[in-house]
Amino acid sequence: METKAEKKDINVWRRAVLDGLAEQHPDAAPELDFTSPYELLIATILSAQCTDKQVNKVTPALFRAYPTPADLAKADPAEIEPYIRSCGFYHNKAANIVSACRDIAERFGGEVPSTREGLESLAGVGRKTASVVLSNAFGVPAIAVDTHVFRVSNRIGLAEARNVEETEKQLMEAIPQEEWSIAHHWLIFHGRRVCSAKKPACADCMIKDLCRYHKESEGDK
Repeated sequence: METKAEKKDINVWRRAVLDGLAEQHPDAAPELDFTSPYELLIATILSAQCTDKQVNKVTPALFRAYPTPADLAKADPAEIEPYIRSCGFYHNKAANIVSACRDIAERFGGEVPSTREGLESLAGVGRKTASVVLSNAFGVPAIAVDTHVFRVSNRIGLAEARNVEETEKQLMEAIPQEEWSIAHHWLIFHGRRVCSAKKPACADCMIKDLCRYHKESEGDK
């Protein structure tokens, strides 16, 4: 069991890590383009196994053709596949998108649900996607753990987990609730710009002296 002094030291370290990430990535923000909860939901479903950049290339035409959930609800999945083919897994994504929009139209009055339970009841929406929509469309504090967040948080030492579920739980305990949403973006930006999977750019990292991975790497030299 941690002593009060040890707990205080951990909290000071966590604060320093978060402040360092904030300083390194002052522009951290959602990179999917959207103007409504509906657009963010569809874009996030499309982003599975696909880059945000590629999703942003296809969604303008998709949303021009289907500007509301009701419009997509009436579509046949085959009709929207040409719009999203370049995002990968387009058969499944098209089916999930149409199914989700039908549920939105029939069960939620045409509005994207603003609760986790409601969102996760939609086809193609798991916990990560629900967290993205809750956080960025509705302002509900949430931490969506994607590959970047999982890798970076466990490397640094903010989490020490073997899966995304446990990582999310530990991050929610380590990070003040009011910072969950922005910390999610700090970690993503750090993973994309600095702490890559194969070769972390530790020399460019503003928190390297606080990072468990860097300390262990230096110790191996």
